[in-house]
Amino acid sequence: MKIIVIGCNHAGTWAAKTLKATDPTCQVVAYDRNDNISFLACGIALWVGGTVKDPEGLFYASPEGLESEGISVRMGYDVTEIDWSAKKIRGKILATGAAFEDNYDKLILAAGSWPIMPPIEGLTDPNTEYGLKKGIFFSKLYQQGRDIINEISKPEVKRVMVIGAGYIGVELVEAFKNRGKEVILTEAMPRVMANYFDKEITDEAEKRIRDAGIELHLGETVKKFEGDGRLQRVITDKGAYDVDMAVLSVGFRPNSDLYKDHLKTLPNGAIKVNMKMETSEKDVYAIGDCAAVHSCASGKDEYIALATNAVRMGIVAACNALGQSVEYVGTQGSNAICVFGYNMASTGLSEEAAKAKGLKVKSNFFRDAERPEFMPTYEEVAVKIVYEEDSGRLVGAQIASNHNHAEAIHAFSLAIQNGMSVRQFALSDFFFLPHYNKPLSWMTMVAYTAK
Repeated sequence: MKIIVIGCNHAGTWAAKTLKATDPTCQVVAYDRNDNISFLACGIALWVGGTVKDPEGLFYASPEGLESEGISVRMGYDVTEIDWSAKKIRGKILATGAAFEDNYDKLILAAGSWPIMPPIEGLTDPNTEYGLKKGIFFSKLYQQGRDIINEISKPEVKRVMVIGAGYIGVELVEAFKNRGKEVILTEAMPRVMANYFDKEITDEAEKRIRDAGIELHLGETVKKFEGDGRLQRVITDKGAYDVDMAVLSVGFRPNSDLYKDHLKTLPNGAIKVNMKMETSEKDVYAIGDCAAVHSCASGKDEYIALATNAVRMGIVAACNALGQSVEYVGTQGSNAICVFGYNMASTGLSEEAAKAKGLKVKSNFFRDAERPEFMPTYEEVAVKIVYEEDSGRLVGAQIASNHNHAEAIHAFSLAIQNGMSVRQFALSDFFFLPHYNKPLSWMTMVAYTAK
């Protein structure tokens, strides 16, 4: 059997590896238009800020490594057409412009995503590699991370604006500050990371950002980019800012051009799949950032573009393509971030997001010492849970502290995945030792005190 994988980053890499590890006799061919694979884009801010010295460590696989496992890897191949009935793909080799064609028995789509390019005046330039005005950057690919570092290394680049205060944007402003730059962070929403955290948690994050000397502009929308040849000024609905460089970080969209007129998708172009990663087309699977996932929090198909989802989806699709019956267990969209020493983690839905989706929910916000106050030292932990009003089913949780308690979010994630109620979580069995926690820890107390 011949299986073609289109796209070879997180989802595609794990699909290809799982296929060969599970059935060494199957023929696996992976196509990607890039010249590298498995780049951890979440490490770009660490690289920019100097925490990561060697970017090679941000790759966990290579084309040569996959080839050694028996996978045929075609880098620099742009797949532009799928003949669904004939089970063929077509495209061109980017280095030469030559056309190519290949056939498959089964197809795994891992086409990924691309940064959203909003319709802002002065943003685009058709003569640049990524279609952006000179001085404006995306932060996703290895090449883009390298370009950002090259740019901020120039002594004339002193003032940098980051547009979008999601995870990537917030991490980048700290990285730029660590490089000695004047930094502006703008966000159209009224809070930073508003899609993941509620106000009780983001208030402190915003204070840390401002205290670090970052110029923070919330509830402010970029309207225009100005500059003769390259960026010199950013115009918003509330002011004008002279800058030497900007990074656009307002979200991602699925790369849907290859399948948008054939497969069933969400309105944003994410492919609808079942729990086996099967699409609406027989023998075609979809994984990673080009596909929707089942959210255990909302109970619906959602677009949640995370490497953790991509890896699991790749494994599931590979197993099912080989005739096994393996189902995806869903996702909660768990994530974490450190904002100038303030450790934050979230899973599922925030209270604001849950209500926006029409869920009738309640919440409980709780502060407590991480361990008994009789210990020589201890830190406060802030934790919030969100749960359905009638059933008590947990749908979200948020954690924040100076100490790193981010891994505790996994417990809340599993609770949401398994449909646990607040009362069940409150009575869950967690160990106690004064070095680490209290007899009823802050994790269980936030549920125990919920009304």
